[in-house]
Amino acid sequence: MNIKSFDELLAAIDDFGSSGRVLDVKTEGTGALKEAEIYSFVQKAEADFLEISVEAFRERVFEIYKTMKEAVISGLNSKELSKSGLSGENTAIFKENSGLFDDVTGCAEEVCKAAPEKGFALFSPFQKRVMLYSLATIEENARMGKIAACPTAGSSGIVPGVLIALEEELGLGEENMINALITAGVVGEIISEKMALAGAVAGCQAECGVASAMAAASCVYILGGNNEQVLNAAALALKNVLGLTCDPVAGLVEVPCVKRNVFMAMHSLVAAELSISGVKSKIPVDEIVDSMKETGDLMSVKLKESSEAGLATTKTGVSIENILRRKACASKEN
Repeated sequence: MNIKSFDELLAAIDDFGSSGRVLDVKTEGTGALKEAEIYSFVQKAEADFLEISVEAFRERVFEIYKTMKEAVISGLNSKELSKSGLSGENTAIFKENSGLFDDVTGCAEEVCKAAPEKGFALFSPFQKRVMLYSLATIEENARMGKIAACPTAGSSGIVPGVLIALEEELGLGEENMINALITAGVVGEIISEKMALAGAVAGCQAECGVASAMAAASCVYILGGNNEQVLNAAALALKNVLGLTCDPVAGLVEVPCVKRNVFMAMHSLVAAELSISGVKSKIPVDEIVDSMKETGDLMSVKLKESSEAGLATTKTGVSIENILRRKACASKEN
Protein backbone atom coordinates (compact mmCIF):
# COMPACT_ATOMS: atom_id res chain seq x y z
CA MET A 1 0.00 0.00 0.00
CA ASN A 2 1.73 3.15 -1.21
CA ILE A 3 0.32 5.63 1.29
CA LYS A 4 2.83 7.96 2.95
CA SER A 5 0.62 10.13 5.15
CA PHE A 6 -2.77 10.26 6.81
CA ASP A 7 -3.87 13.04 4.48
CA GLU A 8 -3.08 10.75 1.55
CA LEU A 9 -5.06 7.99 3.24
CA LEU A 10 -8.18 10.14 3.60
CA ALA A 11 -7.90 11.31 -0.01
CA ALA A 12 -7.53 7.74 -1.23
CA ILE A 13 -10.56 6.68 0.81
CA ASP A 14 -12.60 9.48 -0.72
CA ASP A 15 -11.66 8.25 -4.19
CA PHE A 16 -12.42 4.69 -3.15
CA GLY A 17 -15.86 5.67 -1.88
CA SER A 18 -16.76 7.85 -4.83
CA SER A 19 -15.93 5.00 -7.22
CA GLY A 20 -19.07 3.21 -6.04
CA ARG A 21 -17.23 0.20 -4.72
CA VAL A 22 -18.72 -1.39 -1.63
CA LEU A 23 -17.32 -3.57 1.11
CA ASP A 24 -16.80 -7.26 0.61
CA VAL A 25 -17.92 -7.86 4.18
CA LYS A 26 -21.12 -6.65 5.85
CA THR A 27 -20.55 -4.73 9.06
CA GLU A 28 -22.15 -6.62 11.89
CA GLY A 29 -25.32 -5.36 13.48
CA THR A 30 -26.14 -2.71 10.88
CA GLY A 31 -28.05 -4.81 8.36
CA ALA A 32 -26.57 -2.64 5.59
CA LEU A 33 -23.34 -2.27 3.69
CA LYS A 34 -21.17 0.67 4.63
CA GLU A 35 -18.73 2.33 2.27
CA ALA A 36 -15.39 4.08 2.53
CA GLU A 37 -14.39 3.29 6.08
CA ILE A 38 -10.66 3.12 6.68
CA TYR A 39 -10.49 -0.65 6.97
CA SER A 40 -12.49 -1.21 3.77
CA PHE A 41 -10.00 0.75 1.68
CA VAL A 42 -6.97 -0.72 3.44
CA GLN A 43 -8.03 -4.34 3.07
CA LYS A 44 -8.55 -3.86 -0.67
CA ALA A 45 -5.26 -2.00 -1.12
CA GLU A 46 -3.29 -4.57 0.90
CA ALA A 47 -4.92 -7.51 -0.84
CA ASP A 48 -4.08 -6.02 -4.23
CA PHE A 49 -0.48 -5.40 -3.13
CA LEU A 50 -0.12 -8.97 -1.87
CA GLU A 51 -1.96 -10.34 -4.92
CA ILE A 52 -4.47 -12.22 -2.79
CA SER A 53 -8.20 -11.90 -2.25
CA VAL A 54 -9.68 -9.61 0.38
CA GLU A 55 -11.01 -12.72 2.12
CA ALA A 56 -7.51 -14.22 2.28
CA PHE A 57 -6.10 -10.97 3.65
CA ARG A 58 -8.75 -10.87 6.35
CA GLU A 59 -7.93 -14.45 7.27
CA ARG A 60 -4.32 -13.42 7.80
CA VAL A 61 -5.41 -10.56 10.04
CA PHE A 62 -7.64 -12.87 12.03
CA GLU A 63 -4.73 -15.25 12.59
CA ILE A 64 -2.84 -12.36 14.15
CA TYR A 65 -5.82 -11.56 16.35
CA LYS A 66 -6.05 -15.18 17.46
CA THR A 67 -2.37 -15.07 18.42
CA MET A 68 -3.14 -12.01 20.55
CA LYS A 69 -5.95 -13.80 22.33
CA GLU A 70 -3.81 -16.89 22.91
CA ALA A 71 -1.13 -14.70 24.48
CA VAL A 72 -3.69 -13.18 26.85
CA ILE A 73 -4.96 -16.63 27.82
CA SER A 74 -1.43 -17.91 28.46
CA GLY A 75 -0.53 -14.81 30.42
CA LEU A 76 -3.64 -15.01 32.57
CA ASN A 77 -2.82 -18.55 33.59
CA SER A 78 0.90 -18.27 34.25
CA LYS A 79 2.83 -17.23 37.34
CA GLU A 80 6.18 -18.06 35.76
CA LEU A 81 8.79 -15.36 36.18
CA SER A 82 10.85 -14.12 33.30
CA LYS A 83 14.40 -15.44 33.06
CA SER A 84 15.70 -12.33 34.82
CA GLY A 85 13.05 -12.54 37.53
CA LEU A 86 12.14 -8.88 36.95
CA SER A 87 8.61 -9.62 35.80
CA GLY A 88 6.04 -12.35 35.36
CA GLU A 89 4.25 -12.11 38.68
CA ASN A 90 2.32 -8.90 38.09
CA THR A 91 -0.58 -10.38 36.13
CA ALA A 92 -1.40 -12.86 38.88
CA ILE A 93 -1.11 -10.15 41.54
CA PHE A 94 -3.43 -7.77 39.71
CA LYS A 95 -5.90 -10.52 38.82
CA GLU A 96 -6.13 -11.61 42.44
CA ASN A 97 -6.33 -8.19 44.06
CA SER A 98 -8.25 -6.06 41.54
CA GLY A 99 -11.65 -7.20 42.82
CA LEU A 100 -12.63 -7.82 39.22
CA PHE A 101 -12.89 -11.58 38.80
CA ASP A 102 -13.99 -14.35 41.06
CA ASP A 103 -13.10 -16.86 38.39
CA VAL A 104 -10.92 -16.77 35.32
CA THR A 105 -11.37 -20.00 33.40
CA GLY A 106 -8.43 -19.45 31.08
CA CYS A 107 -10.56 -18.42 28.13
CA ALA A 108 -10.39 -14.74 27.24
CA GLU A 109 -13.22 -15.28 24.75
CA GLU A 110 -15.66 -15.55 27.64
CA VAL A 111 -16.83 -12.60 29.65
CA CYS A 112 -15.40 -13.32 33.07
CA LYS A 113 -17.71 -13.13 36.02
CA ALA A 114 -17.33 -9.92 38.00
CA ALA A 115 -16.88 -10.19 41.74
CA PRO A 116 -19.12 -8.16 44.06
CA GLU A 117 -17.92 -4.59 44.44
CA LYS A 118 -15.81 -4.05 47.54
CA GLY A 119 -16.15 -0.36 48.20
CA PHE A 120 -15.21 2.41 45.80
CA ALA A 121 -13.38 1.41 42.62
CA LEU A 122 -11.46 3.91 40.50
CA PHE A 123 -12.00 1.96 37.29
CA SER A 124 -14.86 0.03 35.74
CA PRO A 125 -14.64 -3.73 35.14
CA PHE A 126 -14.00 -3.00 31.45
CA GLN A 127 -11.07 -0.73 32.22
CA LYS A 128 -9.64 -3.29 34.62
CA ARG A 129 -9.83 -5.93 31.91
CA VAL A 130 -7.91 -3.63 29.57
CA MET A 131 -5.22 -3.35 32.24
CA LEU A 132 -5.19 -7.05 32.99
CA TYR A 133 -5.05 -8.21 29.37
CA SER A 134 -2.31 -5.72 28.53
CA LEU A 135 -0.31 -6.93 31.49
CA ALA A 136 -0.91 -10.59 30.66
CA THR A 137 0.33 -10.11 27.11
CA ILE A 138 3.47 -8.14 27.85
CA GLU A 139 4.46 -10.52 30.65
CA GLU A 140 3.98 -13.41 28.25
CA ASN A 141 6.46 -11.61 26.02
CA ALA A 142 8.88 -11.18 28.93
CA ARG A 143 8.87 -14.92 29.59
CA MET A 144 9.53 -15.52 25.87
CA GLY A 145 6.04 -16.75 25.05
CA LYS A 146 4.34 -16.31 21.70
CA ILE A 147 2.91 -12.83 21.10
CA ALA A 148 1.98 -10.65 18.14
CA ALA A 149 4.27 -7.63 17.83
CA CYS A 150 1.95 -4.64 17.59
CA PRO A 151 3.86 -2.74 16.43
CA THR A 152 6.80 -4.14 18.43
CA ALA A 153 7.31 -6.89 20.98
CA GLY A 154 8.00 -4.32 23.70
CA SER A 155 4.63 -2.68 23.07
CA SER A 156 2.71 -5.87 22.34
CA GLY A 157 0.25 -5.60 25.24
CA ILE A 158 -1.44 -2.33 24.34
CA VAL A 159 -3.57 -3.08 21.27
CA PRO A 160 -4.61 -6.59 22.43
CA GLY A 161 -5.52 -5.32 25.88
CA VAL A 162 -7.91 -2.74 24.42
CA LEU A 163 -9.39 -4.84 21.60
CA ILE A 164 -9.99 -8.05 23.52
CA ALA A 165 -11.59 -6.20 26.43
CA LEU A 166 -13.83 -4.35 23.96
CA GLU A 167 -14.78 -7.59 22.23
CA GLU A 168 -15.92 -9.06 25.52
CA GLU A 169 -17.60 -5.94 26.80
CA LEU A 170 -19.64 -5.32 23.65
CA GLY A 171 -20.13 -8.92 22.52
CA LEU A 172 -18.42 -8.25 19.20
CA GLY A 173 -17.78 -10.87 16.56
CA GLU A 174 -14.93 -11.87 14.30
CA GLU A 175 -15.63 -9.43 11.47
CA ASN A 176 -15.65 -6.36 13.68
CA MET A 177 -12.41 -7.39 15.36
CA ILE A 178 -10.70 -7.91 12.01
CA ASN A 179 -11.89 -4.45 10.92
CA ALA A 180 -10.57 -2.93 14.14
CA LEU A 181 -7.18 -4.59 13.82
CA ILE A 182 -6.84 -3.46 10.19
CA THR A 183 -7.62 0.07 11.39
CA ALA A 184 -4.97 -0.14 14.09
CA GLY A 185 -2.48 -1.61 11.66
CA VAL A 186 -2.72 1.13 9.07
CA VAL A 187 -2.03 3.76 11.74
CA GLY A 188 1.22 2.02 12.62
CA GLU A 189 2.05 1.41 8.96
CA ILE A 190 1.72 5.06 7.94
CA ILE A 191 3.76 6.28 10.92
CA SER A 192 6.46 3.76 9.97
CA GLU A 193 6.70 5.39 6.53
CA LYS A 194 8.33 8.39 8.22
CA MET A 195 10.37 6.70 10.93
CA ALA A 196 11.40 3.32 12.25
CA LEU A 197 9.19 2.08 15.04
CA ALA A 198 12.05 1.28 17.38
CA GLY A 199 13.17 2.56 20.75
CA ALA A 200 16.74 2.61 19.46
CA VAL A 201 15.70 5.14 16.80
CA ALA A 202 13.28 7.46 18.59
CA GLY A 203 12.73 6.26 22.13
CA CYS A 204 9.61 4.62 23.50
CA GLN A 205 7.38 7.22 21.85
CA ALA A 206 8.00 5.18 18.69
CA GLU A 207 6.94 1.92 20.34
CA CYS A 208 4.44 2.25 23.19
CA GLY A 209 3.47 5.70 21.94
CA VAL A 210 2.61 4.42 18.48
CA ALA A 211 0.85 1.38 19.95
CA SER A 212 -1.37 3.69 22.02
CA ALA A 213 -2.27 5.64 18.86
CA MET A 214 -3.12 2.37 17.10
CA ALA A 215 -5.27 1.23 20.01
CA ALA A 216 -7.06 4.58 20.26
CA ALA A 217 -7.88 4.55 16.55
CA SER A 218 -9.25 1.01 16.65
CA CYS A 219 -11.30 1.82 19.74
CA VAL A 220 -12.97 4.77 18.01
CA TYR A 221 -13.73 2.59 15.00
CA ILE A 222 -15.48 0.08 17.26
CA LEU A 223 -17.45 2.85 18.95
CA GLY A 224 -18.78 3.98 15.58
CA GLY A 225 -16.62 7.02 15.02
CA ASN A 226 -16.01 8.40 11.55
CA ASN A 227 -12.64 8.43 9.80
CA GLU A 228 -11.78 11.89 11.08
CA GLN A 229 -12.48 10.83 14.67
CA VAL A 230 -10.45 7.65 14.23
CA LEU A 231 -7.37 9.57 13.13
CA ASN A 232 -7.99 12.34 15.65
CA ALA A 233 -7.84 9.73 18.41
CA ALA A 234 -4.46 8.62 17.08
CA ALA A 235 -3.32 12.24 17.08
CA LEU A 236 -4.44 12.84 20.67
CA ALA A 237 -2.72 9.68 21.88
CA LEU A 238 0.51 10.29 20.02
CA LYS A 239 1.06 13.95 20.80
CA ASN A 240 0.79 13.33 24.53
CA VAL A 241 3.67 10.86 24.61
CA LEU A 242 6.17 12.90 22.58
CA GLY A 243 9.61 12.66 24.13
CA LEU A 244 8.96 9.36 25.92
CA THR A 245 12.39 7.77 26.42
CA CYS A 246 13.54 4.19 26.13
CA ASP A 247 15.72 3.50 29.16
CA PRO A 248 15.29 -0.20 30.04
CA VAL A 249 16.95 -1.44 33.19
CA ALA A 250 19.75 -3.91 32.41
CA GLY A 251 18.87 -3.62 28.73
CA LEU A 252 15.86 -5.89 29.17
CA VAL A 253 12.32 -5.24 27.90
CA GLU A 254 10.86 -5.44 31.40
CA VAL A 255 11.47 -2.36 33.58
CA PRO A 256 9.71 -0.03 32.88
CA CYS A 257 8.32 -1.66 29.73
CA VAL A 258 5.90 -4.15 31.33
CA LYS A 259 3.95 -1.65 33.40
CA ARG A 260 4.25 1.01 30.70
CA ASN A 261 2.13 -1.17 28.41
CA VAL A 262 -0.68 -0.99 30.94
CA PHE A 263 -0.40 2.77 31.29
CA MET A 264 -0.37 3.29 27.52
CA ALA A 265 -3.41 1.05 27.04
CA MET A 266 -5.33 3.26 29.44
CA HIS A 267 -3.88 6.34 27.75
CA SER A 268 -5.40 5.15 24.47
CA LEU A 269 -8.86 4.98 26.08
CA VAL A 270 -8.59 8.62 27.13
CA ALA A 271 -7.70 9.60 23.56
CA ALA A 272 -10.58 7.56 22.17
CA GLU A 273 -13.11 8.95 24.64
CA LEU A 274 -12.06 12.53 23.93
CA SER A 275 -12.19 12.02 20.18
CA ILE A 276 -15.57 10.28 20.09
CA SER A 277 -16.89 13.12 22.28
CA GLY A 278 -15.83 15.73 19.75
CA VAL A 279 -12.60 17.00 21.31
CA LYS A 280 -10.14 17.70 18.50
CA SER A 281 -6.36 17.91 18.39
CA LYS A 282 -5.23 21.39 17.35
CA ILE A 283 -2.23 19.82 15.59
CA PRO A 284 -3.00 17.44 12.67
CA VAL A 285 -1.80 13.86 13.03
CA ASP A 286 0.69 14.08 10.15
CA GLU A 287 2.37 17.09 11.78
CA ILE A 288 2.48 15.21 15.08
CA VAL A 289 4.27 12.32 13.38
CA ASP A 290 6.77 14.79 11.89
CA SER A 291 7.26 16.24 15.37
CA MET A 292 7.79 12.78 16.83
CA LYS A 293 10.52 12.08 14.28
CA GLU A 294 12.19 15.41 15.02
CA THR A 295 11.98 14.72 18.75
CA GLY A 296 13.54 11.30 18.25
CA ASP A 297 16.35 12.74 16.14
CA LEU A 298 17.11 15.31 18.84
CA MET A 299 16.94 12.78 21.67
CA SER A 300 20.26 11.69 23.15
CA VAL A 301 21.38 8.22 22.12
CA LYS A 302 21.68 7.52 25.84
CA LEU A 303 17.88 7.63 26.05
CA LYS A 304 17.25 5.40 23.03
CA GLU A 305 17.45 1.80 24.24
CA SER A 306 21.14 1.99 25.17
CA SER A 307 20.45 1.79 28.93
CA GLU A 308 23.06 4.51 29.46
CA ALA A 309 20.75 7.01 31.18
CA GLY A 310 17.34 7.45 32.76
CA LEU A 311 15.90 4.64 34.86
CA ALA A 312 18.65 2.28 33.75
CA THR A 313 21.32 4.31 35.54
CA THR A 314 19.46 4.98 38.77
CA LYS A 315 21.03 3.49 41.89
CA THR A 316 18.50 0.66 41.91
CA GLY A 317 18.72 0.16 38.14
CA VAL A 318 22.49 -0.25 38.27
CA SER A 319 22.17 -2.59 41.27
CA ILE A 320 19.72 -4.80 39.39
CA GLU A 321 22.03 -4.95 36.38
CA ASN A 322 25.00 -5.91 38.56
CA ILE A 323 23.03 -8.66 40.28
CA LEU A 324 21.93 -10.09 36.94
CA ARG A 325 25.49 -10.01 35.62
CA ARG A 326 26.79 -11.87 38.67
CA LYS A 327 24.08 -14.49 38.27
CA ALA A 328 24.95 -14.90 34.60
CA CYS A 329 28.65 -15.32 35.40
CA ALA A 330 27.89 -17.85 38.13
CA SER A 331 25.68 -19.79 35.75
CA LYS A 332 28.46 -19.97 33.15
CA GLU A 333 30.94 -21.20 35.74
CA ASN A 334 28.59 -23.99 36.75
